[in-house]
Amino acid sequence: RANEKMDDDMEDYGFEYSDDDTEQEDVDIENQYYNSKGMLENGNVDCAMKGFASIISMELEKGEWGFRALKQCVMVHFKAGNFEQMMKTYHELLTYVKTAVTRNYSEKVINYILDSVSSSSNQAFLQDFYESTLFSLEEAKNERLWFKTNLKLCKLWFELRNFSRMKNVLRELHRSCQHIDGSADQRKGTQLLEVFAIEIQMYTEQKNNKKLKILYQRALTIKSAIPHPRILGIIRECGGKMHMAERQWEKAATDFFEAFKSYDEAGQPRRVQCLKYLVLANMLMGSEVNPFDAQEARPFKSEPEIMVITTLVTAYQRNSISDFEDILRAHQDKLVEDTFIREYIEDLLKNIRTQVLLNIIQPYTKIHIPFISGKLRIRESDVESLLVSLVLDSRIHAQIDQTSQLVELKADPSRCSESEFRGTKGWTASIKEQLNVFV
Repeated sequence: RANEKMDDDMEDYGFEYSDDDTEQEDVDIENQYYNSKGMLENGNVDCAMKGFASIISMELEKGEWGFRALKQCVMVHFKAGNFEQMMKTYHELLTYVKTAVTRNYSEKVINYILDSVSSSSNQAFLQDFYESTLFSLEEAKNERLWFKTNLKLCKLWFELRNFSRMKNVLRELHRSCQHIDGSADQRKGTQLLEVFAIEIQMYTEQKNNKKLKILYQRALTIKSAIPHPRILGIIRECGGKMHMAERQWEKAATDFFEAFKSYDEAGQPRRVQCLKYLVLANMLMGSEVNPFDAQEARPFKSEPEIMVITTLVTAYQRNSISDFEDILRAHQDKLVEDTFIREYIEDLLKNIRTQVLLNIIQPYTKIHIPFISGKLRIRESDVESLLVSLVLDSRIHAQIDQTSQLVELKADPSRCSESEFRGTKGWTASIKEQLNVFV
């Protein structure tokens, strides 16, 4: 009886102090964490990693300090480029999400890791990372992080040009912005605009202007959203490119200016590129408005990339072909390396050559094609093409004699007699027939 009573007292004694023991263990674990973190900050990585590992074994069950230690280990492995070990540690960290830490804290940590890891150029690693995160988040039913991770996965497929897998993710993202009956959830306007932004980029890359236009117009009608200005910048930039493809220079200029302002508000480097596109659209539509007169654009006038394109504008406005071509050659790396700008260089050259051609022929009634060719510094066949375009557009009224390489210019038909007008129409018809032969 006495022995049993003693055993009971020992159990009671042990139980009475169990809370204190637990508190002491928590203090020891906390101290170990901050000691290890201090070693990490001082550059003693190996000792710090051993300290973080000991925290996980010190915890009797998964808890906050183990989660914090694993987070530190994940980032150390990532920065060291040890992706295999990082993923192993990250998988272990994800097992803490459901029960060991609060939802808000786990979301904050995973969000931080997501943003950090997204800078990696190792695409196979990123795919594994995003898909592992998505699997864990589906179990934890964390919709916000699931949405953000899917957007990042979508961006990865876009960069890899794997559009079929990208479309699969887009379908899931669209579904998450809808009610069960398939109608749009007005409360998720901001998320929907983010989905539209990445989808619009896909259609822009694919040059699918039909679907791009539908999506672009839908994006502009969403009023329930408060999107990040970067998202608006993407949508407007893609809209500008769409209008450029349709030769709607004025609409393109409007979109590029809106994109520039949004990127500028977001502090995005892309703003300089959009400013260059705005200048390009302005030149193509023959506008005499200087984009840098706008208050928002003025501070960027001295940017090296912008200075190049402003000198190009000056040459363009002076109709100086030699200066224009010299600038293109001298700054080929800054201008022609951009595939989008390169697409429209020929349009710019045609515009400036056409304007100079009009100035050359203006005082003449007859002029030889080789003379024009020398002035424009292009082949005689290219001069003929420019002349044909001018006749077809009714900007000049002329007859081209290809045999003698002579252009005979006529007065404006509106000022001619009826018979002269019929003759001019005949010459135009003849030129059209010649053009059809070439085609």
